[in-house]
Amino acid sequence: MVYKLLHVLGAVMVLAAAGGVAVHAANGGRREDNQLRGLLAGMHGIGLVLSVVAGFGMLGGSLPGWAWVKLVIWLCFGAALTLPYRQQALAKPLVVILPLLAAFAAYLSLYKPF
Repeated sequence: MVYKLLHVLGAVMVLAAAGGVAVHAANGGRREDNQLRGLLAGMHGIGLVLSVVAGFGMLGGSLPGWAWVKLVIWLCFGAALTLPYRQQALAKPLVVILPLLAAFAAYLSLYKPF
């Protein structure tokens, strides 16, 4: 039960941080201009660690196929903080893509299709 709560908390932290950076970059902001840069980077990093550690805690053993896909999604979320500043054209699509990717990750863990 605690693992599930920590996993969700980590996911929320990652989405909030990545969304904040994406919106800032979409509005023309640069990495140097972001006054919350340290806070967002910290939230992102702690959220990634929480979500992966709690995810492995819930699995408790070998990795089924859907868990491998979730690890790839986790890597995508890891890169999500750097993409908007490197390619500002990606910032607006990321605001839509990240929640959809999170919904797909939730689908995988709820329905375990493979």
